[in-house]
Amino acid sequence: MKIISYNVNGIRAAIKKGFLDWLQQANPDVICIQETKAQADQMNLMDFELAGYPYQYWFSAQKKGYSGVAVFCKKEPNHIAYGTGIETMDFEGRNLRVDYDEVSVMSLYLPSGTNDDRLGFKFNYMAEFQQYVNELKKEIPNLIICGDYNICHEEIDIHNPKMKGVSGFLPEEREWIGKFINNGFIDSFRHLNKEPNHYSWWSYRANARANNKGWRIDYCMVADPLKDKIARAYILPEAKHSDHCPIVVEMNV
Repeated sequence: MKIISYNVNGIRAAIKKGFLDWLQQANPDVICIQETKAQADQMNLMDFELAGYPYQYWFSAQKKGYSGVAVFCKKEPNHIAYGTGIETMDFEGRNLRVDYDEVSVMSLYLPSGTNDDRLGFKFNYMAEFQQYVNELKKEIPNLIICGDYNICHEEIDIHNPKMKGVSGFLPEEREWIGKFINNGFIDSFRHLNKEPNHYSWWSYRANARANNKGWRIDYCMVADPLKDKIARAYILPEAKHSDHCPIVVEMNV
């Protein structure tokens, strides 16, 4: 089972840059999209069906043109969970899960902390999400939570580890994601890849992508019970429909 996670930074903008052709070639079984910035009724859903994804699920923010997640599947899931049921999290459209017999796959878009107000919102979301996942794992132990976590975990995950005062690499954020992993998840990419200079997001400023001055803030987190089923995990920096790039985990399920 091939699962891709991709923050497209606007699905309509990504489509104009060739996203649909790329999707057909990449050919995942499931793709988790973050930052759709669109409602389903604003899209031509047949385009995704023609690309090979008849099962499309959207969970958009109440605010139009903002945030939002989606999951596109080749095979129909047993169940779809829109949001978490926690209003403080769900109004921005940040969680969507599809359940299969073998695995449950969630698309997650964790907030960024661009200013003091949003940083407070981010920390509250992180705390609520951890509690939510703790309960969810009791019911669904075979979780894979893919998405934009907006946090670099270790110094190897950022081009300039001196940026300790910037949201995304704050000590408190790094501590949270470390505890999240230690609480029952595997960072699938780092599990199989120990080398530096692998990133999933680059600023649009200062030619950052061309110079590979990036951050690894996108993850496919695989629950511990699935550890032995992780076959491959890799990043696709050559896909350029966004300021992020896709990340992939392949599972033997």
